[in-house]
Amino acid sequence: MARVYLNGRFLPREEAFLSVDDRGFLFGDGIYEVTAAYRGRLMRWPRHLARVEKGLKALRIDYDPSELEAVHYQLLRENGLEGAPVSYVYLQITRGAAPRTHQFPSTPVPPTVYLFAGEYQRPPRERWEQGFRAVTVPDQRWARVDIKTVQLLPNVLAKQAAVDRGADEVIFVKDGLAIEGALNNFFVVFGRTVVTHPCSNQILAGITREVVLELCGRLGFPVEERPIPVEEMFQADEAFHTGTLTEVKPCVEVDGRPIGTGKVGPVTRALFDAFLEEAEGVARGG
Repeated sequence: MARVYLNGRFLPREEAFLSVDDRGFLFGDGIYEVTAAYRGRLMRWPRHLARVEKGLKALRIDYDPSELEAVHYQLLRENGLEGAPVSYVYLQITRGAAPRTHQFPSTPVPPTVYLFAGEYQRPPRERWEQGFRAVTVPDQRWARVDIKTVQLLPNVLAKQAAVDRGADEVIFVKDGLAIEGALNNFFVVFGRTVVTHPCSNQILAGITREVVLELCGRLGFPVEERPIPVEEMFQADEAFHTGTLTEVKPCVEVDGRPIGTGKVGPVTRALFDAFLEEAEGVARGG
């Protein structure tokens, strides 16, 4: 029986209930975070915590998340995930339950804090080597994508559009630019040069994005953080998505058109292998 954390208590998932007045349910008034764990060890927790703190500050939710690292580890233990090759912890914090008004509650209420954990099944390497397909979708999200809020309806509709078209991933397009995925960041490669959209309010600054940029430096791949016109994307030699549970995911086709040779390229492969080494280091406690 899966166990979750809700407002200070660890309990069976079946016993966890939220108020119908919760502002996360009524307004999407909250933030979330997903942190990967390798052999029970959290990857880049300080960076995830910093992003949580940024979101809480932006939404003006009064909550101190400094104790949540211990909650993450206990939740992994309570679900028997300490030895899982890859697992994750989902965290969601909303403004709490209050009478429905668009403004903040006149009398402050305790925020709702909810976490659950699960095991991630990485696609077999044979499947990864085939590459994945993406479709472009107009970016209709709000103007503060850099805040990891729970209001994800545009992402849900975009992901379903990909499923409906037999694709695996999404590339949001805005003003003729390839921005990012529905749940991950997006990169293209020209020769050995790795290109991705710069950090701004238009993308979520992914933790795995950050790791991959560091790996580019170690491997000697030049990096350009700049906008990517859609037509330039189709001229790229390689493309890939990155994310907490995406890791490094090769994109070999967009809208039915091959990227490069239509096969996984050497830069993507090198970055994925380097990422797996990084994750193994986390698992060993490095």
